[in-house]
Amino acid sequence: MNDSQSSDGSASAREATETACWSCDGTVDVRALFCHTCGKIQPCRPTDHFTRLGLKPQFELDPDELERQYIGFQRRFHPDRFATAPATEKTHSLQHATALNEAYAVLGSSQSRALHLLEVHNPELKNDASTTIDDPELLILVMEMREALASAETAGQIAEVIDAATEAIEECQSGLTKAFAADELDLAQSLAARLSYLDKISDEARLKARSHLN
Repeated sequence: MNDSQSSDGSASAREATETACWSCDGTVDVRALFCHTCGKIQPCRPTDHFTRLGLKPQFELDPDELERQYIGFQRRFHPDRFATAPATEKTHSLQHATALNEAYAVLGSSQSRALHLLEVHNPELKNDASTTIDDPELLILVMEMREALASAETAGQIAEVIDAATEAIEECQSGLTKAFAADELDLAQSLAARLSYLDKISDEARLKARSHLN
C-alpha cells in the first residue's frame, strides 16, 4: 500500500467518526453529545438504546443502574435547561429527551430488551415476537394457563395462574441471559417470542385479579 492509499484510508476513517458542529463548524466526534469547541448541544444521532444510555449491550440488566443512567442523561438534556436557548438547541434537546424516554422504556421491559438486543447483534434478523412459533410445549403451556385462568373464580385460583406465569417468565429470562452470553441468537429469538406469550398471559391474569377485587 502506498502513502496516498494509506492517507485516503485514514481520511475515510476520520469521516466515519467525525462531523462538523452545526454551531461553530468545528470538528466533533459523531458520538459526542456536546461540541468539544463551543460546548453547544449536538443533534440526536441514531444509535442503539444501550449505547444511548451508556450501558453494556447485554440482556441481564440492573434496574437500578438503568434508572441512574436514564435520570443522569435526562438531567443534561431536559428541555427546561434549554428554555432560553436558540430554537436549534431546543430542538436538539427535545430530540435527545424523546430518544432517552424510548430507550428507557425499551430496556425496562425484558421482552422488548431481548428483541432490541437481537437487533443489535444482527440487524437483519427478523425480530417479530408476534410471529407464531413452532413450539408445541409452549402452545400447550399457554393453552393450559388460559383454561385455568378462564375457570378461575377465586382470588387464590387466579393467584395460582399468576405464580405459574411468573415462574415460566423467570425461567425464560434466565434462558435468554445464557443464550445471549453464548451468542446463540436463534435460541434467543425463540425465547424472546416465548416470553412475549408468557407476558400476555401474566398481564391477563393480573387484570382479572384487579377486576376480581372491584
